[in-house]
Amino acid sequence: MVNKLYENFKNYIKENYKFLLTIIVLIFMFFYELPFVVYRPGGTIDLSSRVIVDNGYKTEGELSMAYVSMMRGKIPFVLLSFVIPNWDLVSSSKITLEDESVDDAFIRDRLYLEEGLDNATIAAYKLADKKLDIKKINHVITYVTPDALTNLKVEDTILSVNGKEFKDLKELQNYINSLSLNEEVKFKVLRDNKEIECYAKIYEVENTLKVGISIINKYEYETDPKISISTKSSESGSSGGLMTSLSIYNALVENDITKGRIIVGTGTIDILGNVGEIGGIKYKLLGAEKDNADIFLCPIDNYEEALAVASTNELNIKLIPVKTLKEAVAALEK
Repeated sequence: MVNKLYENFKNYIKENYKFLLTIIVLIFMFFYELPFVVYRPGGTIDLSSRVIVDNGYKTEGELSMAYVSMMRGKIPFVLLSFVIPNWDLVSSSKITLEDESVDDAFIRDRLYLEEGLDNATIAAYKLADKKLDIKKINHVITYVTPDALTNLKVEDTILSVNGKEFKDLKELQNYINSLSLNEEVKFKVLRDNKEIECYAKIYEVENTLKVGISIINKYEYETDPKISISTKSSESGSSGGLMTSLSIYNALVENDITKGRIIVGTGTIDILGNVGEIGGIKYKLLGAEKDNADIFLCPIDNYEEALAVASTNELNIKLIPVKTLKEAVAALEK
């Protein structure tokens, strides 16, 4: 019985080996990952269904954030990048920090997204002159350098350093610089909803004392009117800050700044409403054109690159460079 099954199996392999080899090669091509990513034109996300303000004003047009489409370095995608216009092959090392995987980079970018949503909300409520009370500022670790002598981890929330609490990163940096080289610093952090003790040794880089971590601020606040913002688990990064803030602002004020237009844009934002430079402007602008945007807002630092992309691809879209949220609102109100 066993011998007969073996013979049948062997005959099947002989008769179908070409087909089986093809299947194996295809499986390998779609599962094996090269150390690259492929960037291509993305699309737009209408924020009207994501930003919900209690009793907020309606938007006649559309305020959307642009995004970049990124695919991991599977062999078929890598090959297609050589023949499809505006599909660009980029080394994974260009989007990750030292000794950081693509997955770790996504976790870091997800934290930047959360920071960006806080900044967008605070900036919009300030500009609209609506009530927002900041109750607490949390300092969250986004990166630990490979040369850091520490057991701190990404996503740790710092509660105290040597028993001291700090308002912001600059205050913490000043404190670290007041200590001694090789001194061990005690951190109390919140990790997985538990308070634990950690350490980090001070080392020197270019005459500056460091402990080898990067930190962002995450805010706990109350607003009136109340607001909720939804995101997808696959989304990350802070470049949607400007458009999120505009969408919040437009829901808080009676005058609709869209005037029925499709307005797409990109740019980071801080709590003061300053708009910051972003990456991937080419793919975001091409995605906005594909989705029939009337206007594309971009940070002033990205404007020259955006102009070049628009010219090369003969795009029919109005580009508006902005430095601040207030400037963006003024430009759209004209």
